Amino acid sequence: MEAIARITSRTVVLPIEDIDTDQIIPARFLTTTSKQGLGERLFADWRYDADGRQRADFVLNRPQSEGAAILVGGNNFGCGSSREHAPWALVDYGFRAVISTEIADIFRSNSLKNGLIPVIVDAATHQWLVENPGAELTIDLESRSLMLPDGRSVAFPIDGFSRYCLMNGLDELGFLLENASAIREFELRAS
Repeated sequence: MEAIARITSRTVVLPIEDIDTDQIIPARFLTTTSKQGLGERLFADWRYDADGRQRADFVLNRPQSEGAAILVGGNNFGCGSSREHAPWALVDYGFRAVISTEIADIFRSNSLKNGLIPVIVDAATHQWLVENPGAELTIDLESRSLMLPDGRSVAFPIDGFSRYCLMNGLDELGFLLENASAIREFELRAS
């Protein structure tokens, strides 16, 4: 996993409420245990028509969305089933953060474990983001803040363990391996 301390990027705005994990990555694409290639299937039913051609009216298919690493979603983003493939698809596509007023708990947990920062903001900040697609933002994990183009800083919640892992490019197993000697010493003292 790539270490993330700070992300500066334009936003892509998809202000639909209750975007569930089946919309993020449809179930028919869950036959893989690999993260590679899932970005091509991200929002597949919205991005492509029945013949597999890109829909020009879908936000990810517009030139101004190319290269953006921050997705602004509607309220209750990532609801539905607990599939880990949803954050995999977002990360494989190139997103490093999702911003919403509410992010479903299981999706949020899966995101944190897979290098995607879930940023929860207040309704006024979210409304500004929705009304200003393409705004350049900075997400700073060190200060746990989202910086807007006008200089405002908005705090967002993130637990210390997840923050540490993201900033150091570690998943849970990597964290344990990093602390293997301390674990062995503890086990020796405890026995």
